Amino acid sequence: MASHRKSRTRIRTTAPAVGMTTAAIASISLLGQSAQAAPTEPSPNPTVEEVQKKVDDLYRQAGTSTQSYNKAKEATDGQRKSVDGLLDNVAKRTEKLNDARRKLGSFAAAQYRSGTVTPTAALLLADSPQQYFDQNQLMDRMTERQKSYITDYEQKQDEAAKERAEATRSLEKLTESQAALKASKRSVQKKLAKAREMLSDLTAEEKARLAALEKKREAEATRKAEEKAKAEAKAEAKDRADAERKRQEEATQREDGTGSGAGTGAGTGSGTPGAGTGGGGESGGAYAAKAEKVLAFARAQIGKPYVWGAAGPSSYDCSGLTQGAWKAAGVDLPRTTWDQVKVGTRIATDHLKPGDLVFFYDDISHVGVYIGDGKMIHAPKPGAYVREESIYYMPIYGSVRPA
Repeated sequence: MASHRKSRTRIRTTAPAVGMTTAAIASISLLGQSAQAAPTEPSPNPTVEEVQKKVDDLYRQAGTSTQSYNKAKEATDGQRKSVDGLLDNVAKRTEKLNDARRKLGSFAAAQYRSGTVTPTAALLLADSPQQYFDQNQLMDRMTERQKSYITDYEQKQDEAAKERAEATRSLEKLTESQAALKASKRSVQKKLAKAREMLSDLTAEEKARLAALEKKREAEATRKAEEKAKAEAKAEAKDRADAERKRQEEATQREDGTGSGAGTGAGTGSGTPGAGTGGGGESGGAYAAKAEKVLAFARAQIGKPYVWGAAGPSSYDCSGLTQGAWKAAGVDLPRTTWDQVKVGTRIATDHLKPGDLVFFYDDISHVGVYIGDGKMIHAPKPGAYVREESIYYMPIYGSVRPA
């Protein structure tokens, strides 16, 4: 039946749940509106530092608009499916209504041939079935079969009217979502065009200075990642030492139990610690197994281009990549960063594990997959490719463990 279609809460590192309140969403909207209404323009002769700051800000705004685009597209796709289903139902109900009308027509034709204007004919000539039913004296003259056909006709007419009204409302929502989709697309394109224009206006010397500033920022982010890697290695070594010390203590207790002749007790004691360790290991192991699949997927995408609004397989934006990575582990994430940040358990930066999602900026417009040692795999920005990078390259908003 295709012919009739077409047309926040902030994340902190200690709270137990993640969500975006109406106020948070409103603040994000106001942020985007203010950025569009009164953009911060550089001076007539901007320094390289000013250009860098402005270009970074434009890319961040484009990232926010990209998430708006993704959200509008998701809504549009869902509403289009809903409209298609409703229009199919309308067509089916209309056909049933036509069948009921034909049955009534056959009665009227038969009665006309007999030379009488019967109740059925009167019904068809009336403005509505209700007008006919008001004539109670005629109802008394109808057969039960005729009454059932009339009742069926009226019921189908009412159902078809309701279905058409619902389809009309859904079409209106679809139109609104399509308008939002186009607006988000224009916003992204406008900001990216402005960033490209500013970069193209730089002289060769200025471009060299800009590259030097970028390297300096990368070096600082790398330094912080290395510090985190050392801290993680130290914590891991401590955990191993604690586990070994516990194992030795349990072994000593078993030996002492055997020496005292409590052979049965020793056997029970030996089994109990083993079961407890296994149970805890299975829980951590389950997440580690999923994380391994997430990282394998993410690493396989390294080198593919960032394209805003893309969710693979040949290109990605940031949330498209994280969605695809966790899908490879059997976990369905929402499409946007604003919704992905609500899934799972919040994690402090100091307690990150490979596979966790790290979100950036106050407007939660970017996300990457943590791989350990202070690094992540992410789809950075237009003109760049999926790559490994320090999580400290951008301001961290918060982190989530999806499963």
